[in-house]
Amino acid sequence: MRINWGTGIVLAFIGFIGFIMYFVITMSTDNNYKHDLVTKDYYKQELEYQKKIKGIENAKTLKEDIQIEKTSEGLRIYFPKNIEIKEIKGKVFLYRPSNKQLDFEMPIVLSDSSYLLMPDKRLLDGRWNIIVEWSIQQEHYLFKKEIYY
Repeated sequence: MRINWGTGIVLAFIGFIGFIMYFVITMSTDNNYKHDLVTKDYYKQELEYQKKIKGIENAKTLKEDIQIEKTSEGLRIYFPKNIEIKEIKGKVFLYRPSNKQLDFEMPIVLSDSSYLLMPDKRLLDGRWNIIVEWSIQQEHYLFKKEIYY
C-alpha cells in the first residue's frame, strides 16, 4: 500500500505532537525537574525590599561591620563595639542554598559579650548565606554575607 502526501503530513503531525506531549508529561511529573522558588513567601518578601535596602544603608554608616569567626564551638557573630549591646533586638537567619531543610533562624540574645554564638551542631560544612537583621532604638540594620563553613 502506498501512502499519499496527505497521509504522510497527518502522520508527521501526530508523531510531532506525541513527541512534544512525551516531554511535557516527563518534565511535569519527574522529580528531577522540580524547581521551587527560593523562598515560599517570595512576593511578600519582594514588597519588603525597600526596608531591606534602608537597613543595608544604615549598616554601612556604622563605624564597624559585623565580624564572623569560625571557632571550635561554632560560628561567632561579633557586633560593632561602639553600639549599646543591651539595646540590640533582632534575628539571625542562616540559609543553605543546597537544602532548605537546614535553614534556621535564631533571635539575637546578647549578654555582656559582644558576640552571638551559633552552635556547631547546627552547621554543616559548605556554603551558607547569613542574614543578620537587628534594630536599635527604632533604627533598622541589615547585614548579609555568604560564608563557607
